[in-house]
Amino acid sequence: QVQLVESGGGLVQPGGSLSLSCVVSGPTFSMSGMGWFRQAPGKEREFVAVIRWRGRNTLYGDSVKGRFTISGERNKNAVTLQMNNLNPDDTAIYYCAAAKATTIWSEYVRERGYDKWGQGTQVTVSS
Repeated sequence: QVQLVESGGGLVQPGGSLSLSCVVSGPTFSMSGMGWFRQAPGKEREFVAVIRWRGRNTLYGDSVKGRFTISGERNKNAVTLQMNNLNPDDTAIYYCAAAKATTIWSEYVRERGYDKWGQGTQVTVSS
């Protein structure tokens, strides 16, 4: 059974940093990249970032550009999200996801571009 396991969430003060990690385990399957989404209380799930294995292209949501950095190791099926200059609006459950092998570039910002998800890790930004 394929599993995506996130780690690294927690409580941080405004202006602080956190690093989230996600590792895929289980049977080998084909994916075009790995990404992160987040969901704050009472809000819809929001695209955060993705790294596509081919070309190692990255894409970020507007609200995190310049503050978050995604990196990954294809041969390890692992991805990291470095989050800097955090603010209370970044408080959410962060989900790691594996993109479908057939996902096209424009679909990486949408949930339907992904077919495997982690359970999520809580990030709270508060003083």
